[in-house]
Amino acid sequence: MTELINAEQSDLTQATKAWKTKTLVIGSVLGALVGVTGAYLLVQNAERKNLDNVTVSSGEAFRLGVLVFGLLRSIATLYQD
Repeated sequence: MTELINAEQSDLTQATKAWKTKTLVIGSVLGALVGVTGAYLLVQNAERKNLDNVTVSSGEAFRLGVLVFGLLRSIATLYQD
């Protein structure tokens, strides 16, 4: 009987780790894709304006940072009651 309970707990622990790992991997891939897409769009805009390099002002960086933290806050509160 004890072996059966331990086996069930082990299966539950493995299932819990599996969905956590899957979530982290998917989130990492999506985050990387969003980052690459953002960089690509920034380069495209610079090329349209015939700029030699890309510069981001401190004000633009601050606005982007606020947007990112807002997104993270929204994600963090998805499953809260």
